[in-house]
Amino acid sequence: MGRKSGKPFKKAYLEITNVCNLNCSFCPKTKRPARFVSFQEFSHLIREVKPFTDYVYFHLMGEPLLHPELERFFHLCTVEGLKVSLTTNGTLIRRWQDVLLSMPSLYRVSISLHSFEANHTGQTLEDYLADIFHFCKAASEQTKTYCVLRLWNKDSATLKAANQRNVDIFEQVKQFFQLDFNPADALAQKPSVQLCERVYLETAEKFSWPDIARNDPVDSVFCHGLRDQFGVLADGTVVPCCLDSEGSINLGNIYTQPLADILSSLRAKALYDGFSNRKPSEELCRRCGYAERYAISQP
Repeated sequence: MGRKSGKPFKKAYLEITNVCNLNCSFCPKTKRPARFVSFQEFSHLIREVKPFTDYVYFHLMGEPLLHPELERFFHLCTVEGLKVSLTTNGTLIRRWQDVLLSMPSLYRVSISLHSFEANHTGQTLEDYLADIFHFCKAASEQTKTYCVLRLWNKDSATLKAANQRNVDIFEQVKQFFQLDFNPADALAQKPSVQLCERVYLETAEKFSWPDIARNDPVDSVFCHGLRDQFGVLADGTVVPCCLDSEGSINLGNIYTQPLADILSSLRAKALYDGFSNRKPSEELCRRCGYAERYAISQP
C-alpha cells in the first residue's frame, strides 16, 4: 500500500470506541472513560483526516464491532473515498458478516486469533474459528477485501506467551482451507502464508507495550510514528501511533484544533526529528518493546 495519491501518511488509526468485550492477557487495557465516537464526531474526524491519508484503521484500544453505528461509518468512508482496515478479536464477526461484506470501503480485516487463548470467551475454539473461517472464505469469494488471521503469540527471548492452542488452530486451518502443506512448518520459515485468495495467516512474537514505568529504557529507537501513521483516540486526542493506549503523548485534540496544526506542532516535529536521528524525544518511546522489535537500520 503506497502513497499514490501523494497524501503524507499511509494510514490513520481511528479509535471509534475504547470499549472491548474481552479481557486479553496481552492487552495493557486503558483507564480512560468508556466512550463511543458519535456519528457527528466521526464525520468531523473524516473531514480532518481525509487530506492526510486514503486509509483509516478502526484500531487502537477497544473492539470496533461493538459500535452500533459501524455501518454508517463505513458508508461515510465510501462516500469520501477512504479505504477502511478493521482490527477485531473475531468474536462478533458472524453477527456483522453480511454488513461487512457489503461495504465497498472495507479494504482489510485483521483478526487476532491469539485473543482466544488469552481469554475465557464462552465459545469453543471450533465454533470461534468456524465463524472466522467462513467469513474469510466468503470475503475471498465475494469481495476484494483482504483478511489476515493473526497469531501474535510466539514466545520471544524475554516473554512467554499463551500459545498452547496454536497446534489445534494450525490443524483446523489446514483442514478448512484444504491446504497441501503444514502451516506451522511454513510459518517457521516466514512470517505469513496464504490460505486462499486474499486470505493470510501470520505469526509474530509477543511484545512489550510501551510503559513509562519500565526501568530499562533504550536510547536508540526508530519508529514510523508520525512518519507514515498517526492515531486519534475516542476522545479526540491525537497520538503518534496505535500503541499509545492512554494518550500519554498528547499532541492535541482533533475536536478543538485543526489536525494540520496538531501534526505540525513543535512537539510533533521534535518526535519526527528524534526518530530520524534515532534519538526519541518522548520518554514513552524509549520504553516501547514494539519499536525495539521492529527497529530498522535506516529510517
